[in-house]
Amino acid sequence: METNDDLTARGALRPAPENFLTPSQIAEVSKGRRDFLRAAFAAAGAVAAAPAALAQGAGDPDILEPLPWATSLGKPVAALPYGQPSRYERGLQRRQSPGLTQTDAASVSFTPLQGTFGIVTPSGLHFERHHQGWYDIDPRRHRFMINGGAPGMIRTPKVFTLDDIMRLPSVSRFHFIECGANTGMEWGNAAVPTVQYTHGMLACSEFTGVPLRVLLEECGADFAKGKFVLAEGADGSSMTRTIPIDSVLSGEVLVAYGQNGEMLRPENGYPLRLVVPGVQGVSWVKWLRRCELGDKPYGTKDETIHYVDLLPDGTHRQYTSIQEVKSVITTPSGGQKLLARGFYTISGLAWSGRGRIRRVDVSTDGGRNWVQAQLQGPVMAKCLTRFSAPWVWRGETALLQARATDETGHVQPTYGRMREVRGTRSIYHNNSIQTWRVAASGEVDNVQVL
Repeated sequence: METNDDLTARGALRPAPENFLTPSQIAEVSKGRRDFLRAAFAAAGAVAAAPAALAQGAGDPDILEPLPWATSLGKPVAALPYGQPSRYERGLQRRQSPGLTQTDAASVSFTPLQGTFGIVTPSGLHFERHHQGWYDIDPRRHRFMINGGAPGMIRTPKVFTLDDIMRLPSVSRFHFIECGANTGMEWGNAAVPTVQYTHGMLACSEFTGVPLRVLLEECGADFAKGKFVLAEGADGSSMTRTIPIDSVLSGEVLVAYGQNGEMLRPENGYPLRLVVPGVQGVSWVKWLRRCELGDKPYGTKDETIHYVDLLPDGTHRQYTSIQEVKSVITTPSGGQKLLARGFYTISGLAWSGRGRIRRVDVSTDGGRNWVQAQLQGPVMAKCLTRFSAPWVWRGETALLQARATDETGHVQPTYGRMREVRGTRSIYHNNSIQTWRVAASGEVDNVQVL
């Protein structure tokens, strides 16, 4: 059973080669970034100037005429007790995929990555994945229990209320959360049109809570005996997951009640959820009701028959929880259209469950040539990182790709390399390089390059 470390050893994941450019690109870059941008904007301006010339000085009425919002009173402060987006932005929303089985109680919605900026996902756009529907639990009646799986594991089992937990010193950290099945529909062929559906089971938030280690210590946990923690949710599916003790002892794992400066949303686990940085989202148990300290993996139903990796020989890999290094270009991306030739900024997101992103390379010709993208700060461990690269589109067909490298040296693989080991019938942990094709018409669609 091979991990990404095995892929590296087999040469399937090779270190990123040095950038290599064509002579014309070298000459262009040698003039300096400022000259490059100036030339790019000049090219774009030449295209944009044509319609203005046709107007022959008619003038822009949105500049010359008084507009309604400049000549009338606005709405009062109390009109919206909880802020809402502009009505002009209402098209940006979570969406369900028509290609997936949908029921009222077990479903998924996707984050519109194509319309987000920076690294933080607004709570109202955070993707959802439910196994038994979501609940708006009365926080006064919710309880969180810690117990031991065998005598001596926990000296004093305890039950905490939400108030008990919120009285303790808290920490706040930014982390990404990604469903293990994100990009799962792409294993066989390019199946879905937009980045919202290919990569949209991904979000990043500031989470606030108490380290699970603190609560375990409060109960007198024996960390010499206890090697794993079982986390259990209060939902009807009794979602249960095994968490290795090392991540708990590091202080990373949180019992969280806050997200993006407010209490968790009900669909994200209100009033308590587990935060397990770098690990697939199913382990971030929502509506958290219990943690048990044990000496071996628990082998729950969602670890033995679900969230396992199908290999070409029909065997399964279990406990492959880490979300490996991955990236995707969000602009331009599938379903979008470039309206004119000229300068564009290629922008996207990179992340790794092993730590910080060290580097992202971008290609516009399907991986034959690469240039190093700029990482936009902050660059944090197990968090989304925004990257960007300048590009002048001259109307040619282009194949846009991003390839991320994390601080451990792991490199995002191509589909060809990944399929050599994993085949095409899997569902989970697809971190292959995504390709967007820009046609001469400017239309952008989803293709795969091996």
